[in-house]
Amino acid sequence: MPTPGHHTPNKVVVIGGGYAGTLAANHLRMRADVDITLVNPRPKFVERIRLHQFVAGTGEATVDYGTLLGEGIQLVVDSATRIDTAAHTVRLASGRALDYDYVIYAVGSTGAIPSSVPGAAEFAYDLAEFESAQRLRARLEELPLDAPVTVVGGGLTGIETAAELTEQGRRVTLVCGRTLAPSFSASARRSVAKWLSRHGVAVLEAAVVSEVRPDVVALSNGAVRASALTIWAGGFGLPELAAASGLRTDAFGRLLTDETLTSVDDDRIIAAGDAAAPSDQPLRMSCYAAGPLGAQAANTVLSRIAGTDPAVISLAFTGACVSLGRHAGIRQLARKDDSAVNVYVGGRMGAAIKEFTCNLAVSRIRREARKPGSTVWVKGGPRPEQPATAARVVTSP
Repeated sequence: MPTPGHHTPNKVVVIGGGYAGTLAANHLRMRADVDITLVNPRPKFVERIRLHQFVAGTGEATVDYGTLLGEGIQLVVDSATRIDTAAHTVRLASGRALDYDYVIYAVGSTGAIPSSVPGAAEFAYDLAEFESAQRLRARLEELPLDAPVTVVGGGLTGIETAAELTEQGRRVTLVCGRTLAPSFSASARRSVAKWLSRHGVAVLEAAVVSEVRPDVVALSNGAVRASALTIWAGGFGLPELAAASGLRTDAFGRLLTDETLTSVDDDRIIAAGDAAAPSDQPLRMSCYAAGPLGAQAANTVLSRIAGTDPAVISLAFTGACVSLGRHAGIRQLARKDDSAVNVYVGGRMGAAIKEFTCNLAVSRIRREARKPGSTVWVKGGPRPEQPATAARVVTSP
């Protein structure tokens, strides 16, 4: 393995060019002797937290990597199919293989339409990735404005999608499963429900979709509702690259790591973002956590190159945002452990905070490109200790 000061650069392959991977790649430029390759299936960066806007036609959701990546980072537009840990290569769908000294595993998360719900995989659309959002946007453009649309999922993605579409004049039903905005405080939930009701969204709490057909959704209580288009926004799945590479994952498919984000199976593989499960106690899948985890993963690699002990992760949550169309939003405040407090900011100020947050996610990556090492975040308290190999059922967020 190359050592500090050695003329051979340390080769780091970053798999995944989302919020975590792109920031990690820029952060690695703190050392001049690192050869950085970023592998991503698309030629453009996707602002995932704006996909609901893209679907509704109220905003764009892609950014040119040329404006985001620091000098010297090689972008390879391809998909990783396997990490060959014995040969230290990342195998790509095109047949290429990239040599590495270290891998940053930042593959993110994907949509998850459950196969257990009849018709869902066949007839429902998701908007977790750019390609599925493109298909959904095209389908919406074919539909008359008064065609009934069903959004499945009462979390933040479902709420934002329903709100964006109703503001465009669509007839929207939001099926929540259990509770609307379950991660929010009771007062913030009431505020969201009031906005949706005032704008004509039919909110069905304690309702579960049992079947999706081309023109209706069936609910577990026996009700059947007309639905010309059904959008599935009920949780995320994980790419299977880690498991396909013989690396241990949690029950949900995230790479099992220690508290320095290093794989429990291979100290040359470091995870970041949604695909990381440190000590089998993953942080909430979020853009908020992705940037700091990307910087932390890069720091772990840099520490290993330097021959020093990597730091353990420390990240405090401060809350979450949800947009309600283009002119309202909610900023829910939270304790460091991500549990909501009974304080929120709503209305136009909530919308302004949400927009600032979305812009910040991209500007932070650009700043890291200009000045590697500039990313700062709110540090948290001690994390719960648990063996990384412990079996634990992880439910979809």
